[in-house]
Amino acid sequence: MSHPIYEIAKEQFAAVGVETEAALQALDKIPVSMHCWQGDDVAGFEAPEKAGAGNGCVATGNYPGKATNPAELMADLEQAAAHIPGPLRLNLHASYATDGSPLPERDELTVDNFRSWVDWAKAQQFGIDFNPTSFSHPKAEDGFTLSHQDAGIRQFWIDHCIACRKIGAVIGEELNNPVVNNIWIPDGYKDTPADRFAPRERLKDSLDAIFAADVSKKWNIDAVESKLFGIGVESYTVGSSEFYLAYAATRQIALCLDAGHFHPTESVADKISAALLYVPELLLHVSRGVRWDSDHVITLDDPTTAILQECVTSGQMERIHVGLDFFDASINRIAAWVIGTRNAKKGLLKGLLQPTQALREVELAGDYTSRLAMMEDARSLPWGAVWNEYCERQDTAGDNQWLGAVKAYESSVLSGR
Repeated sequence: MSHPIYEIAKEQFAAVGVETEAALQALDKIPVSMHCWQGDDVAGFEAPEKAGAGNGCVATGNYPGKATNPAELMADLEQAAAHIPGPLRLNLHASYATDGSPLPERDELTVDNFRSWVDWAKAQQFGIDFNPTSFSHPKAEDGFTLSHQDAGIRQFWIDHCIACRKIGAVIGEELNNPVVNNIWIPDGYKDTPADRFAPRERLKDSLDAIFAADVSKKWNIDAVESKLFGIGVESYTVGSSEFYLAYAATRQIALCLDAGHFHPTESVADKISAALLYVPELLLHVSRGVRWDSDHVITLDDPTTAILQECVTSGQMERIHVGLDFFDASINRIAAWVIGTRNAKKGLLKGLLQPTQALREVELAGDYTSRLAMMEDARSLPWGAVWNEYCERQDTAGDNQWLGAVKAYESSVLSGR
């Protein structure tokens, strides 16, 4: 039986034309892809001499208890998932290969090097998403990969991306669940370049070579991801927003919008409808940039909520994949997963509980006064009661009820690492 508070909330939403039961059913069909790298500060499981080389990704802080091997990372993910209601996926980077001793070079990786992850995902009923790892490697030390001047180094990264696409296709088929395979590279210059054109031309040619490889589109969904700037590439990023939007549109592959890869004053939510007119699918890496691409744990702030609401109110959810991308080493890493992933699902729920149809009707009628009034009134509707009802139906702790279990896990497990 539903909680009495939920029944009251249900009536209040019904008064503005929103069916909470339909919203809960819809939410239960939207998986959120949890990123493995929050659990170990983007270290991965390769040889120690590779870790940190040519990185471009920085997890700041030294909170105790980070995962140091696959078994620990899997256990931590399971602990986090226990406090997150609804369907989940795992976003996996190639540098997290677990099987094979020694591990092959990145351009020679196969699905056999990720067998433990596939078996784990089957047991947990997770889908998997995948990413080539074009950083933290000696061949990325100078900050260039797919746009490198050296044809040999470019070919290494081309072969790595092709290998990852093949891995994604096999995983997708084995799980009977397509894998979103996303390419991001750190290429760029710290100071103003003399030639902006040539690196982008090389990147375009490299990407064309990668996507020319025959890989199942049924089981592997290709995506490309832009960036505004980062540490060490403050003045010029080869894979800019304009570059990848044009590339994804002309090649008809998915475009990744990472919320931390744009200027803080840009609205990523506004980009969703614009991009969907030209690309077949979107991948979202929901993050929270503060000052620079710092990838903070997402909160229910206005920009993040707007992104997640737009996903569902656009009516294009079947073409959108929601993933997370943050890494905070200053707090309990499992709590970071739980807070961020629950917030992602809350943002989606808030979108599903918007009186979207009524708002569109007054907008089409030119009644912008009613539109503003209705939007503002919707902010105070009791969506939290609907969220807690969803948690209860999923046998998951509601708000203010899960942190104690995470702290207990910290005391009994994390503190011993």
